[in-house]
Amino acid sequence: MPPVRFDPTGGQMTEECRRNHAHKNGGIKMLKKIALEEHYDSPGLWASGPHELMKKDYFEAVQERLKNIDLRIEDMDRNGIETYILSLAQPGIEGVCDAGTAAAKAKEMNDYCAEKMVAKYPTRLRAFACIPLQDPAQGARELERAVKELGFVGALINGYTNIGDVNTAQYLDEPQVEVFWAKVEELGVPVYLHPRIPLPNQQRIYEGYPGLLDSAWAFGVETATHAVRLILSGLFDRHPGLRVILGHLGEGLTFTLPRLEHRLRHTKKELHGAHEKAPTEYLRKNFYLTTSGTFRSQALLDTILEVGADHILFSVDSPYETPDELAPWFDACPISENDRQKIGRDNARALFGL
Repeated sequence: MPPVRFDPTGGQMTEECRRNHAHKNGGIKMLKKIALEEHYDSPGLWASGPHELMKKDYFEAVQERLKNIDLRIEDMDRNGIETYILSLAQPGIEGVCDAGTAAAKAKEMNDYCAEKMVAKYPTRLRAFACIPLQDPAQGARELERAVKELGFVGALINGYTNIGDVNTAQYLDEPQVEVFWAKVEELGVPVYLHPRIPLPNQQRIYEGYPGLLDSAWAFGVETATHAVRLILSGLFDRHPGLRVILGHLGEGLTFTLPRLEHRLRHTKKELHGAHEKAPTEYLRKNFYLTTSGTFRSQALLDTILEVGADHILFSVDSPYETPDELAPWFDACPISENDRQKIGRDNARALFGL
């Protein structure tokens, strides 16, 4: 195996991942994988994420790959990945408080990704659109432009959208966003619901433990709660054709949603939304879950049992995670070869029409 060129773990891989690296000495087990939580940044936007929480050498390596698509192609080649579906790193357009500025930046970022990245490697790269939901009608128009004119395969939304200031949020189940969801269903493309850190005025519980604010913990809590809002709102009853993607093996929902469903049986109906079906039914029908950043075989096996292999997709979460660690785990994890092909490639091809 060629030397690993990028290891954001600082060499601190799990024992399981070390074994999987050894497995790769005999060749990559699964070729032509498709990965879809793979981020980029551009000179036209700010440095992504809560970088003050990150180790300096890790953050510098991540930043280099967010902007240098050539390095990403090398990572893909080394790990049997045929296609990356790119998306703007969080907080993205959702963190722009002014609606006019957000609309202009979304168009600029979508054009940048199409012209500077996808066009350079058209057989290897696809993209999710970034959407200015500060004005949901404008967001619907930008999605249509990105899909029909730029060839994008859907949208990625970084959690809540700031409206006017950093402490005012709009969530995707709110009535004013309905025009956007109607356009999503009309176009027949999926939406990836990606995390971002909690609103500043909702971070009290993390005081003293700032390392929990992003991907280590708060990302999952925020995104799982946002997904539950979508489920309980009746959105999927009004738009049954919608498909929403969640990373990190569903942000824990495969383990926690059955408990939520059990307890809501004893809660007054008017207190938990307008949904017509049991919450887990929506998870199994309207959601797809990815392996991004979550390389634990026990968790993957449980997720397969809960939602079925047809609704799981391989992803890395690069460059915050490295395919040099996650791809060898996936290639060797103890699932059937039929499920490996589905999760690694076939489900994504069908979902995105690749």
